[in-house]
Amino acid sequence: QVQLVESGGGLVQPGGSLRLSCAASIDTVQYYAWFRQAPGKEREGVSVIRRVDDVTVYADSVKGRFTISRDNANNTVYLQMNSLKPEDSGVYYCAAAKVIYYERKFFSLDEYDYWGRGTQVSVAS
Repeated sequence: QVQLVESGGGLVQPGGSLRLSCAASIDTVQYYAWFRQAPGKEREGVSVIRRVDDVTVYADSVKGRFTISRDNANNTVYLQMNSLKPEDSGVYYCAAAKVIYYERKFFSLDEYDYWGRGTQVSVAS
C-alpha cells in the first residue's frame, strides 16, 4: 500500500520560510505534486515534479517563491516555500500519479492516484 506522509507545516510570519517534506513508500509513480486547500476554497495545484527528468511546474501564484525537489535515495519530495504570504495559508497535500499524459492535467486532482493526509501551513503575524 502506497503511503505519502507530509511534515514540516506550522505557523510562520509573512515573509518567512518553511520546508515541507513528503515521505513516499513507493517509487513506481512518475509524478509527485503538492496541492493546497484553504478554508472554504477548492484544492488547488501548487507544484509538480516529474521523476524521469525532474521537470517542474509551478502555479503562477508561487512562481519565484516556491521550489519543489526530490531526494531519490530517501524517496522524499520537498517543497521549499519562501517569502510566504497570508494567502499561502492552508492544508498542503502531497500527491503521486503513475502517469499523466497531458501537461494541462498536471494540476487536475483526478490524475493523482495517491494522497497524503496533509500538513497545515499558517502565515500570519
